[in-house]
Amino acid sequence: MSARPIALVTGSRRGIGRAIAVELGRAGFDVALTDVTLSDELTQAASEVESTGARAIAMTSDLADIDSHAQLLRDVEAKLEGQIDCLVNNAGVSVMSRGDLLDVTPESFDRCIAVNTRGTFFLMQTYARHCLARQRAAVAAHPCVITITSSNAVAASPLRSEYCVSKAGLSMANTLFSLRLAQHGISVYEVQPGLIETEMTAPSRSRYDAQIDQGLTAIKRWGTPQEVATTVRTLATGGLPYSVGQAIRVDGGLLVTKY
Repeated sequence: MSARPIALVTGSRRGIGRAIAVELGRAGFDVALTDVTLSDELTQAASEVESTGARAIAMTSDLADIDSHAQLLRDVEAKLEGQIDCLVNNAGVSVMSRGDLLDVTPESFDRCIAVNTRGTFFLMQTYARHCLARQRAAVAAHPCVITITSSNAVAASPLRSEYCVSKAGLSMANTLFSLRLAQHGISVYEVQPGLIETEMTAPSRSRYDAQIDQGLTAIKRWGTPQEVATTVRTLATGGLPYSVGQAIRVDGGLLVTKY
């Protein structure tokens, strides 16, 4: 069995997930990176993690397929010969198209719920059961679950309402798991990124640039995936050992009430 703890980072092909995977490699974790399909981007991300001195594997995982979750955990631990002590729930989808709340389709709504809320909820449940059933103690000093939600778990964005609903539900799910698992020494955290410069947010770049200049955020720039990753590393390595059920905002002051 490996002396290094394992981190499973879902949705780590690019953007925030990729930055988190690399940062956890630097922090001493071996890392399993997942995406819904195997791609050159995903394997390149795994190679980038390996360049930190960590072991890394790239794996496919459809988060919405909840029946596959238990096998995913078993496969990761078998391939990396250790225990998953850190689960990072980063995978998610956005809306099929931005637009009027009155035009949202059931297909787009159901897709956001199936992946962002339902899929992540049941992966956390499966991981929790997995941890509580195993006989060995955790390798990491601070076993944890870290869920990447969004500032839209709190702030309404009517042009992508189904995404907001899915992230608000996920935020509550994460709070519930934080209470359930605290007694077992498993810390559960929520990270709420704000305007982070990624391929997913690129279509909205021009719209938000002007608002940032006008004071939408206290720090007048976009955030970076690395800044989210640094926060996740802090949590995964026990930087907030006595915190339960709190959301950590990485948003440059976006959600601070201002007037």
